[in-house]
This record gives sequence, structure tokens and C-alpha cells, in this order.
Amino acid sequence: MLVKVTSKRQVTFPARVLDALGARPGDRLLLEETPDGFLLCPRRIDAGRLAPLRKKLQRGHGSFDIHAFREQPHDPSLRD
Repeated sequence: MLVKVTSKRQVTFPARVLDALGARPGDRLLLEETPDGFLLCPRRIDAGRLAPLRKKLQRGHGSFDIHAFREQPHDPSLRD
């Protein structure tokens, strides 16, 4: 698969690639150099940074819907 680099050194990945990575607008992707080239990975969540959300999740009040949570406004300090 080929992607084009713009004059501003930006790259647009095909939607199916981002969907496969689970990447959404505002997410970060990790680009690692390996002996065979570069590896593109979704940035994993640091569980230690989720402590401020503890008050918002209450036991016994239904299951947690990650998709609904992603659509809600959030504290920008929780982002990388």
C-alpha cells in the first residue's frame, strides 16, 4: 500500500488502515523503528492516567460503553 507525503510532510492513511488500528480523530499512533523498517501501532492507554475517571464509574450501574464514552466531552489533560 502506498501513501503520499505532502509538502508539509503529512501523510493520510486509508480509512481501512485506521479502522484496523482502532484509531479515531485525536488518537496518537506510535511509529517504532525496527530492523525490518518501521512499525505503526496504536498508542496504548496508560492505566495510571485513568485514576481521575474512577469517580465516574460506579459499580452496579450497568456496563461501561467505551463507544459512548469516547463521544462524551472529556478533560483534555487525560490526553497524551
